[in-house]
Amino acid sequence: MGEDLFWAIQGGGIGASFGVIVAWKVRLVIVPSTVTGFRVSRSLEQNATKIVHKWQLLPLMQESFPELGLTKEDCIEMSWIESAHDLAGFNKGDPLDLLLDRNSRTNGVAGDAATNGFFKSKSDYAKQPIPENAFKGIYDNFNEEDGEPAFMLLVPYGGKMSEISESETPYPHRAGNIYQILYTVTWGEDETSQSHIDWIRRLYSHMTPYVSENPREAYINYRDLDIGTNNQGHTSIEQDSNRGNKYFKNNFKRLVHVKTMVDPYDFFKNEQSIPPLTSWRKKNGD
Repeated sequence: MGEDLFWAIQGGGIGASFGVIVAWKVRLVIVPSTVTGFRVSRSLEQNATKIVHKWQLLPLMQESFPELGLTKEDCIEMSWIESAHDLAGFNKGDPLDLLLDRNSRTNGVAGDAATNGFFKSKSDYAKQPIPENAFKGIYDNFNEEDGEPAFMLLVPYGGKMSEISESETPYPHRAGNIYQILYTVTWGEDETSQSHIDWIRRLYSHMTPYVSENPREAYINYRDLDIGTNNQGHTSIEQDSNRGNKYFKNNFKRLVHVKTMVDPYDFFKNEQSIPPLTSWRKKNGD
């Protein structure tokens, strides 16, 4: 296969740029036999804003979190696979094999997004805590009618993620990120899609001052066509570097190099696939 190609297909959502992957051999890692999970809900009247703001600071301060008000009764011990089952939104007692069924329906936030008709997602990375006063604008957006079937998910980073080099795999979003943000809005078949899409774009615009910049980073698996799409037919690195830098940062150039070597005529492509160098085709008379 070659070292460069093997590196390129490990990037999360971009394997289809290089060919058809029919099988993977994976190295398993040790997980704890027992983990502890909990779910707590807090409203604005219960100081939700201050709680979320303090949560952002925990990795920086290494302090406890009494503001959350977590009790022993909130905590449930389970196996690691049961925790994945729970986080996916399945009911207690549902078969674990449902995790293997891509058509299964869950009560989870992400599960609802994938099974509730239609959805639009966008993503960000936070390198600094969002100030408390910025949350008012977030709440204002969610209080709009089109924001009712929507959610904003903050996924904490750090730990082992920060120990891995940005160039180890094509996925570069590691050290320096406090958390990743997923924005999603859903709607049914009997609703107008454009109003919901406009809503999530307004929320994304509101978040501009509080997230990464130059580039404003994004996660390839939360595919966002607003960032840019390939042209019909052959596309160029010049056109796609803006999008590529958001998804892959400095790794985009190496991905383009690999693409040019293994698929110079861009046979394997989609709306946001990696483009080959157009200079290669010109050099070879195409």
